[in-house]
Amino acid sequence: MDSHTTTLPDTALSQSKNNSLAPVELLIEGAGCASCVGKIESALNKVEGVIDAEMNFAQRTVSVTGNASRAQLIQAVEQAGYNAKIGHNSEDSDALEEKEKADLEYYVKLMREMAIALSLGIPLMIYGLFIGEMTVTTTTERFSWLVVGLMTAAVMYFSGKHFYVGAWKSFLNHSANMDTLIALGTGAAWLYSMVVVLAPNVVPEMARHVYFEATAMIIGLIDLGLALELKARGRTSQAIKRLIGLQAKTARVIRDDKEIDIPIEHVLLDDEVRVRPGEKIPVDGIITQGHSTVDESMLTGEPMPVEKNVGDELVAGTLNKSGSVIFVAKKVGKDTALAQIINMVKRAQNSKPPIGRLADIISAYFVPVVMIIAIVSALVWLNFGPDPVVAFAVVSATTVLIIACPCALGLATPMSVMVGVGKAAEAGVLIRNGEALQTASKITAMVLDKTGTITLGAPKVTEIHVIQGGDKNEILRLAAALEQGSEHPLAQSIVESAKERELVIPLVSEFKAIAGHGVEGVVEHRRLLFGNEKLMREQGINVGDAISVAQTMASQAKTPMYFAIEGGLAAIVAVSDPIKNDSIEAIKRLQRVGVRVVMLTGDNRETAKAVAAKVGITEFFAEVLPEDKSNKVAELQKMGDIVGMTGDGINDAPALAMADVGFAIGTGTDVAIESADITLMRGSLHGLADAIAVSKATLRNIRQNLFGAFMYNVAGIPFAAGVFYPLFGVLLNPVIAGAAMAFSSATVVTNANRLRLFKAGDH
Repeated sequence: MDSHTTTLPDTALSQSKNNSLAPVELLIEGAGCASCVGKIESALNKVEGVIDAEMNFAQRTVSVTGNASRAQLIQAVEQAGYNAKIGHNSEDSDALEEKEKADLEYYVKLMREMAIALSLGIPLMIYGLFIGEMTVTTTTERFSWLVVGLMTAAVMYFSGKHFYVGAWKSFLNHSANMDTLIALGTGAAWLYSMVVVLAPNVVPEMARHVYFEATAMIIGLIDLGLALELKARGRTSQAIKRLIGLQAKTARVIRDDKEIDIPIEHVLLDDEVRVRPGEKIPVDGIITQGHSTVDESMLTGEPMPVEKNVGDELVAGTLNKSGSVIFVAKKVGKDTALAQIINMVKRAQNSKPPIGRLADIISAYFVPVVMIIAIVSALVWLNFGPDPVVAFAVVSATTVLIIACPCALGLATPMSVMVGVGKAAEAGVLIRNGEALQTASKITAMVLDKTGTITLGAPKVTEIHVIQGGDKNEILRLAAALEQGSEHPLAQSIVESAKERELVIPLVSEFKAIAGHGVEGVVEHRRLLFGNEKLMREQGINVGDAISVAQTMASQAKTPMYFAIEGGLAAIVAVSDPIKNDSIEAIKRLQRVGVRVVMLTGDNRETAKAVAAKVGITEFFAEVLPEDKSNKVAELQKMGDIVGMTGDGINDAPALAMADVGFAIGTGTDVAIESADITLMRGSLHGLADAIAVSKATLRNIRQNLFGAFMYNVAGIPFAAGVFYPLFGVLLNPVIAGAAMAFSSATVVTNANRLRLFKAGDH
């Protein structure tokens, strides 16, 4: 991992903060299918003060951004026909355990309800298939089936009550959802059967068939499907669990010259904290005493431990390997990098890619359409079907209602997003939202900033060519004095080189930075200029034969800078920024998957050409001013490319914003990680290829899920309605429809969990 951290201009940082107001998380009860998503989001978005409401159907949570009160939000959800309560912070391990406990209790409840329903439904089904007719012809049969009917009613209450309550709430709110379909289907089958039992004379003799087994079996099977879905859903939260597991429980702080162990939530800013070998870093801070090596692999994916000395930053969740250090706490609680990362991963898991919003829109219309199809199907059977028409009408309508429940449709996208975002986080890639996840899979051109992205961003002075026999140390001393006022990475290398030689650096006055050209100022009463050839020519300074020297330096991937004193060229200072060890292989990975790699740099053309040649890039733009970087991105977009922009976040904010997907290189120790769509926690460009690979795998998984869910519903409805009965004499049994619907959800969840086996580096 690189030593530099990601920073942004204040405007970009404040904008980032404004765009990411702390969201309120609501836990939703009573949401049965994908059609509920649109209703809940719509109800919340109508609340005054709400900026955005986004529901994750798989987690049954809604993330609400804005300044509306929590009471208003809960009221809006209740008025839409559902129950809601405030969720806990994702960084709170106790809250996560509480949620897991609640999920386990609900799982046990569903399994108990399933057992009650199937304990009646299975014997009835066996009886109907192998033992006797499920018809009412004698008084004894009427009495027997009346008892069975009452037992089925008990099953409907104990095992299916939540479906009927949900359906009634939806009815009161003039809407329909999965509960509506199940309640109508099972209720119609039970009512018809009770009419046959209590008043057989009103039903034609051929139609005196009871369907109590269908009601009991459907309720039992759907409860089983919900239980299996809940169990599988728990596995998608592994990434969050692992990140939370990185947090230390206690910290050893030094107060009143005594070392005491306290819970990490009690650590205050500027507390002195001691960390011994083998212990986790409890909060973010800066070392004041000691040195050590720190394993940051769990946070960044970087396998090698990092040397840490006085003045270096420590990040919560990383592991102290060797020495004992004392550091001052600079970020605690929710402000630590780890807490922010956990929050970002969770928010990304809750967000929707555009393909998911499409599924929500379709689902909102799906249930009413299915109800219409069920009614039309029943009417067709009543008017044109063979005897017993009433029985056929009831069976077809019930089967259509049951098989069309869009549970799997609602799970298709969020399950895959949750696993995909989690897999990316494990690889040190933080994806900010679902839209970035989807767009990353389509990237055709990747723009790479050179300094700090392809290279280490820690340049060194490698050569000083003096004109007319000047003193190299004197040149370096004056150049360092001038560059003290500059924030540019190359400027810092000049200053660091002077300090390494223990040169005394004088003060500068009248300092002026000339964007894209260099700097000027007065040092020891002499006017100095330091920058590129353009700066020299604009200031009327003759560079003469020095150009050939600069070109030779540039051809060796060094950056030559002209240094002038009092209007005369004094020296050329060459600075070299080493290429990262894995940049070449990472760029090859991008090119192998068909991504056009383009390099942008403010450096001169010769240096840019040399670096590009070394790393295998054929397209590059040199001498690009910071404000022009976004224009280059726009040019590629006009050519039809989906553009990713990768930078270290210093001067790249406009270009990152302009790109279809912005990738920030950084250590993750700054809030500015939120400025980009995707943040690479380590400095390696392999993170880009990993992000694209995870994105493609996730989108492929979503498409598989959506195709399966859509095809299942679309293909199942005509079969259930009896379209094929005239050809094959087959009408789908409602029980089979219930089983198919329940297990379709489990199939979608299982397919999404296959992503957990995906390894980005293998692709």
